[in-house]
Amino acid sequence: MCLGIPGLVVEVNPEKDSAVIEVFGVRREISTFLVGEVSRGDYLIVHTGYAIEKLDVEEAKIRLELWEEILKDAYPGQVS
Repeated sequence: MCLGIPGLVVEVNPEKDSAVIEVFGVRREISTFLVGEVSRGDYLIVHTGYAIEKLDVEEAKIRLELWEEILKDAYPGQVS
């Protein structure tokens, strides 16, 4: 099962088919080979270091809110 959390694209490196995404304050370089061209401000679902889906902003916000609820329940007092 894939647990995809939306990541916000903060940097793009088209020469390497890669981008840097940010998820809950953590940044990571990922491959964009499977989804094609991306831009700063896009939201991507990432699995094992590869972007597998592009999301529109509204859908990304809904999914991030759901993840925040899950994390608050799983780690009470640790997630704000």
